[in-house]
Amino acid sequence: MWGGRFSDGPDAIMEEINASIGFDRRLAREDVAGSRAHAAMLAKAGVITDADAAAIDQGLLTVLSEIEEGRFAFSRALEDIHMNVESRLKALIGEPAGRLHTGRSRNDQVAVDFRMWVRARCDEAMAGLEALMRALVAQAEGREGMVMPGFTHLQSAQPVTWGHHMMAYVEMFGRDLSRFRDARARMNECPLGAAALAGTSFPIDREMTAKALGFDRPTANSLDSVADRDFALEYLAAASITATHLSRLSEELVIWSSAQFRFARLSDRFTTGSSIMPQKRNPDAAELARAKVGRILGAFVALSTVIKGLALTYSKDMQEDKEPVFDAADSLALALAAMTGMLGDLAPNETRLREAAGAGFATATDLADWLVRALGLPFREAHHVTGALVKRAEERGAELSDLTLEEMRAVEPRITEAVYSVLTVEASVASRMSYGGTAPARVKEQVARWKERLA
Repeated sequence: MWGGRFSDGPDAIMEEINASIGFDRRLAREDVAGSRAHAAMLAKAGVITDADAAAIDQGLLTVLSEIEEGRFAFSRALEDIHMNVESRLKALIGEPAGRLHTGRSRNDQVAVDFRMWVRARCDEAMAGLEALMRALVAQAEGREGMVMPGFTHLQSAQPVTWGHHMMAYVEMFGRDLSRFRDARARMNECPLGAAALAGTSFPIDREMTAKALGFDRPTANSLDSVADRDFALEYLAAASITATHLSRLSEELVIWSSAQFRFARLSDRFTTGSSIMPQKRNPDAAELARAKVGRILGAFVALSTVIKGLALTYSKDMQEDKEPVFDAADSLALALAAMTGMLGDLAPNETRLREAAGAGFATATDLADWLVRALGLPFREAHHVTGALVKRAEERGAELSDLTLEEMRAVEPRITEAVYSVLTVEASVASRMSYGGTAPARVKEQVARWKERLA
């Protein structure tokens, strides 16, 4: 393609390091779409004839069908998806193929291809997140009052409900959804027409190509258009946060499904066995989803490192932008699908959850709150009294509700029989009526709100 300037061909090692067709063939659909839009625009602007544009369009459709049907012979010597498509187009239609590249460069061509591909992955991530959130809402609905332990430091803290716990992840993934939505809106500007870096002298219509390719508008600066990869970085940032949330939920599924916790059971569809221990049911899907954050966050770090030292505009370093994004997108899509499947089958152990909800003096805060409300104690004094009662119960190997009234009055003489009404886990969760609290009535409100939003 640059034989006019060079007399020798590239060394074999140069060809090896330079070729990207092994991975950028994934941009074939976007490359053909961009070229079709560009050719149609050139014809309307009078830069090429309508006949040439028609031949180019038909030829590009033939090339795309060959690729999608697995009949296309990719060539490493042609380096990338752009030159592979153009070379095949020339073989199909002859001279008109040479007019396609008028008014553009591979710099703006790859920028628009990659941006369209990442934009589609944003759509894919949003759809995956919505499916996952629906699965979480389904887990919560009807279990708004199923009590379970709430933890801080992985120690029993206060009783909560299963529905409330599931809805916490709905909120997390809802923010992830908004991040992808925001990123998509920002990246929806078309770089095609920036050419190599300075624009073009041909009378092109960038608004036309932007509209044809589903963009809101063309990019406003030709230098930025070909140098920018922050749309991919923003996608990876959103993916990394999503993967972190998936990893946290995965960790809980791993813990909950253990013999020691027995809080929930994963189905056979998302567990595996052991080659030596016949009793094992390993939560491998959860563990693998948990691990995906390493690959996805690693992709963000890798691309950030590639871009951080590049002066404007395009440098061949940018060829290293695609593989980490491709891998991260594949990993995220798989992890979202796996988690959605696991949650669809997840069976909470209500008996075990109820038993664990009351362990570890989980209603101690309710006792302290009662001392403030009923006896008028300052909270810090109520905290001290409750701590002393917890210590006494611990010494007896009993729960707070097992202490006699006399034992309680030995610490605080004004305590009455009414204190026992706040020492059950059901009373505890029912009392948390503040907005966003774990009271079943509040959880039902959030379930209804998210069902409507996700409808």
